Amino acid sequence: MKIVVSGGGTGGHIYPALALIREIKKEVKDAEFLYVGTEQGLENKLVRRENIPFKTIHITGFKRKLSPENLKTVWRFIAGVQKSKAILKEFKADVVIGTGGYVCGPVVYAAAKLGIPTIIHEQNSVPGLTNKFLSKYVDKVATCFEEAASYFPEEKVVMTGNPRASEVLNQDGIKGRLSVGLQLKTPAVLIVGGSRGARPINDAVITALPQLGDKPYQVLYVTGEVHYEAVKKEVELVGNPKNVIIKPFVHNMPEVLTSIDLTVARAGATTLSELTSLGIPSILVPSPYVTNNHQEKNATALTSNGAAKILLEKDMNGQKLVEEMDAIMLNPNVLKGMKEASKKLGIPDAAMRLYNVMKEVIDNKKK
Repeated sequence: MKIVVSGGGTGGHIYPALALIREIKKEVKDAEFLYVGTEQGLENKLVRRENIPFKTIHITGFKRKLSPENLKTVWRFIAGVQKSKAILKEFKADVVIGTGGYVCGPVVYAAAKLGIPTIIHEQNSVPGLTNKFLSKYVDKVATCFEEAASYFPEEKVVMTGNPRASEVLNQDGIKGRLSVGLQLKTPAVLIVGGSRGARPINDAVITALPQLGDKPYQVLYVTGEVHYEAVKKEVELVGNPKNVIIKPFVHNMPEVLTSIDLTVARAGATTLSELTSLGIPSILVPSPYVTNNHQEKNATALTSNGAAKILLEKDMNGQKLVEEMDAIMLNPNVLKGMKEASKKLGIPDAAMRLYNVMKEVIDNKKK
């Protein structure tokens, strides 16, 4: 079986693709993979690190405002389709899966025009322009939020969840806690602003530090590597309570997550899939800087079911953050109810579900 995967731009598009590839490798020992991305995208680094064959096309996204750059993008799309067709023919792809980002546009479109089975995977509750466009041509649209279904042709939509949800299961939580210095028997809160961190979250945590020292829970605060040195200097001024551990980055996050009682985080789709798979309650601080404000809409899918609380960035400060954390961590019934609600929303077998959709579209083309 020869499988082409394309997705890029952000980790939210790339990590689900890598999780799916790992799942397929377990099921199909002789599967061959080719990843198509861009030279300048994050996928160039992440995919090559996994030793997955990697090829590139040159493509850029559309500007939402009128711009001469959009004309260049049209020409790049046409050229990208032609190059993608050549790549797909040479590889003799059995199926093509797009996991988001504008690089998927020419790759998946080319596959559809060649009659190759195609799937797009939409991680967010509100899809981007590329997936909306591709949904007219693909065989199936795999979604992670029920709210996304209305944007696509009804007969093509199948709810699979996010493959990353499967990767956080069956981890060693004790090992995870010990690796970052957390106490084994004390309840723990994780505060993280994404792989690169988030300055507004950092600012709130720094002002909250003096209030956290007497809490009956501990805090693992991940600043993001780009912010770590600046945060360290500010922490020196306010003091670092013994029950707050500060790290620039956590490389074994699935292990650590397994033992966490509450998470304060952005509302990216991959993060939410991991939290719900494990049944972890959350205080979500949606990024206001993303397309279509989709993080706030992602977060609403959890809050409306009792699995999370939303704290908008514009309303956030140290005092408010501590109040929200206390309201959950100091009330066992609230914490228990949110854990149960989070677990109900999780799709822990998401990778297998998407693999089964892939098998289905391949089989249908053979009929």
